[in-house]
Amino acid sequence: MLRHSRFRRLLVGQGTSLLGSGMNTIGTTFAVLQLPGGGVDAVGLVMAARILAVLAVLLLGGVLTDRLGARSVMLTADLLRFAAQGVLAVLLLTDSARIWEAVALAAVLGIGEGGFSPGLTAMVPGMVPAEEVMDANSLLQIAQAIASVAGPGLAGLLVAVSDAGTVVAVDAASYGVSALALAGLRLSQPAMRRRGLLADLGRGWKEFTSRTWLWVTTLHISLFNFVLWAPFLVLGPTLAQQRLGGASSWGVVLALYGIGSIGGGLALLGRNPRRALAWSMAASACWALPAASLAARLPLAWVAAAALPAGVGAAACNALLTSVTQCGIPAEVLGRVSAFGSLGAFALGPLGLALAGPVAGAAGTDRLLAFGVMWQLTAVAVVLAVPSVRRHEAT
Repeated sequence: MLRHSRFRRLLVGQGTSLLGSGMNTIGTTFAVLQLPGGGVDAVGLVMAARILAVLAVLLLGGVLTDRLGARSVMLTADLLRFAAQGVLAVLLLTDSARIWEAVALAAVLGIGEGGFSPGLTAMVPGMVPAEEVMDANSLLQIAQAIASVAGPGLAGLLVAVSDAGTVVAVDAASYGVSALALAGLRLSQPAMRRRGLLADLGRGWKEFTSRTWLWVTTLHISLFNFVLWAPFLVLGPTLAQQRLGGASSWGVVLALYGIGSIGGGLALLGRNPRRALAWSMAASACWALPAASLAARLPLAWVAAAALPAGVGAAACNALLTSVTQCGIPAEVLGRVSAFGSLGAFALGPLGLALAGPVAGAAGTDRLLAFGVMWQLTAVAVVLAVPSVRRHEAT
């Protein structure tokens, strides 16, 4: 796989920017907390601006990817992210940043991320032979998992020895490295007949909805994020503080999740399962394990142990589903179809994050997590019962 120079270049650039992104949450959070008028509400506002911007431009990013080519859109997105984080770093390092500026720059960063995502999915199939697409996605999953483990740790170290502005500056530099990697790539672009934005989106929507396996699995991931994962991410740190020993214990849980993701990516290398879509959905059942351990009030060792197979399942689910989509969708519409899939999968996430606290307060934290666990296990069984999911074979 690494013998392909174009993919190797992409992997280096993407791995670097993912590491920067893994550092960014810690750096931005501490930076905003230290600003005049900063606090938890301000941190939430900055994060919300970024997420909403991503969702707002995903579909446009898909159209532009199919029109202009993945490389051009991704390069522009990286330069936009480099500029946003670079400006924020300068403001922080000169002690002149204000909350509204952090919010605005977070929105610009989100626009870049929303434009980049469809391009990455559309680019990979053109860089490697069809039989190696699975390996390519596995390596990208491994890079993401490594960044999720190493990024926060490096950010915490930099904040301790320097300040949050330095972390943001490093994140900006990581996007610069990714842009340089993309600038050196030369890729062919399939011709696309332009018929107007709405017409182009309509074609992408038709391609997306005409494949039952695709919209069913997207709906499954969307409801998982809303019902199970959002409450887990919101309530998990609180329960760790109350029952498991504090923030360091939660860090252990997330680290084991990341290590599991690395292991899951490694396990997929060299493998092309015939029923990849069914295996992807079956792997998504592993996401229920850490929430179940919290709902059952198990000690830290059990919660951390549950996070390990959850990470394995996450890597397997994401790599397999992405590969099936890339191989099963025509190249000329892959950007738009990918954008509809990403938007559908994550659109309910912010709402789930917002509702998790109030619902847990009314129904009980353990009950909410237990409901999410039962939902996920039932949903996996239902999705696997859909013939086009269960019988879908790699093409």
